[in-house]
Amino acid sequence: MAARRVSSLISRSLAASARSRLLLSHGKSSAWERSIGRFSTAVLHEEPITPPVEVKYTKLLINGEFVDSASGKTFPTLDPRTEEVIAHVAEADAEDVNRAVFAARKAFDEGPWPRMTAYERARIILRFADLVEKHSDELAALETWDNGKPYEQAAKDELPLFVRLFHYYAGWADKIHGLTVPGDGPYHMQVLHEPIGVAGQIIPWNFPLIMFAWKVGPALACGNTIVLKTAEQTPLTALYVAKLFQEAGLPPGVLNVVSGFGPTAGAALASHMDVDKIAFTGSTATGKIVNGLAANSNLKPVTLELGGKSPFIVFEDADVDEAVELAHGALFFNQGQCCCAGSRTFVHEKVYDEFVEKAKARALRRTVGDPFNKDVEQGPQIDTEQFEKVLRYIRYGIESHAKLECGGDRIGSKGYFIQPTVFSDVKDDMVIAQEEIFGPVQSILKFRDHDDVIRRANNTRYGLAAGIFTKSLDTANTVTRALRAGTVWVNCFDVFDAAIPFGGYKMSGIGREKGVYSLHNYLEVKAVVTPLKNPAWL
Repeated sequence: MAARRVSSLISRSLAASARSRLLLSHGKSSAWERSIGRFSTAVLHEEPITPPVEVKYTKLLINGEFVDSASGKTFPTLDPRTEEVIAHVAEADAEDVNRAVFAARKAFDEGPWPRMTAYERARIILRFADLVEKHSDELAALETWDNGKPYEQAAKDELPLFVRLFHYYAGWADKIHGLTVPGDGPYHMQVLHEPIGVAGQIIPWNFPLIMFAWKVGPALACGNTIVLKTAEQTPLTALYVAKLFQEAGLPPGVLNVVSGFGPTAGAALASHMDVDKIAFTGSTATGKIVNGLAANSNLKPVTLELGGKSPFIVFEDADVDEAVELAHGALFFNQGQCCCAGSRTFVHEKVYDEFVEKAKARALRRTVGDPFNKDVEQGPQIDTEQFEKVLRYIRYGIESHAKLECGGDRIGSKGYFIQPTVFSDVKDDMVIAQEEIFGPVQSILKFRDHDDVIRRANNTRYGLAAGIFTKSLDTANTVTRALRAGTVWVNCFDVFDAAIPFGGYKMSGIGREKGVYSLHNYLEVKAVVTPLKNPAWL
């Protein structure tokens, strides 16, 4: 199974730092570059690199056709590097969601998709994956342009994982089967697993393509039809890959993509009476709203993948240099915009001071700049709202008397760039240790022993993920079983394989995505009982 690791990005970034220092030490630099140079080794171009891709699809995809919104409204999607408009995208509202749901319902009730053999469905999904591989450079560039994540990350880690996910779900399509069970009398008893119907799916902006795969892959493998709402910040790649699905032979109406805002398009989808299931990834606060809308309409089942405040625990026997690098990646990956980020770094008191100094030094080496530059590790935050939110949490940390080791401010005057920030002397009751920041802010806490860190790591409303760094198998086994989290990484972090489930305890969500468990989200279970006349056996 293909697993994508943050460590692959980390190793590339170390060599990048030396090159960055050389580039900053020669030639005339802008005031923006000089201000950054005092903070880190970032290489920031005075003029943004022109993305090597053009925007082709900006309309809604409904019933196999790209169409304008019923109202004719559009909204801008912005380049987070420059705050400038990339394109204007059709803005869906309730009427457009109605049209999309009608198309999906007709495709499910009357169309060929749920009626073709599972093998034929698998072949279409595999053809789609092949087309994505063919267009992967364009898709990676579009993802970076619309989202701000490093192009190297999008091209070398996320696009291969996207393709792997669809290969995985294509493989499941003809392996979904029921059961024949023995009864207590002369009856033939079977259990059928049937497609659930029309699936409404709402994806976030931090990993647009990967979240598309997590949602669409299992739903199609099970024979369902879909209405997918993109995040308003990042609508472009979902529309592009939806077009590739059409080229692969997906029948009209099976996959419908609407772009729009949560209070309008999202709410209309979650509360629609003809949608049979909702899957949502996003914040816990919005997840509660989605859950309520689903319950108060037709009581449709809901899968929620929500927020986290994941502990990353470094024990006293750890190799500190390795632990620092892994903890750095666990937090700063994807600009810190990751639901499972290791955002509470717990370090044993015996190695705490050494760890803090080295974590600070690593953050100061982090390269920040134009994500199309191959030497850049960190691009901009997604938009003004998230940018200001992160800076607000940094102020909370300073006001609560956590020690600001480095960072703490924006970079430059244009774009949503924030300095990699490290706080030490963080206490459990501080806001930065309790709430999801979703940005490049590392909080380092000190602990005494196993019992202390287990209790404190679990003392959160969230339970999405956790990391453990230790040389002791006994420590790893003890702490792994004690942590209330859906995923625990031991001596690694952010390893995402198509076959392993992902989801959270407590307020981090309901249900699991990826692996065989994700198929359960899109299947109904039916028991069928038939009398047997003079059976030879029971």
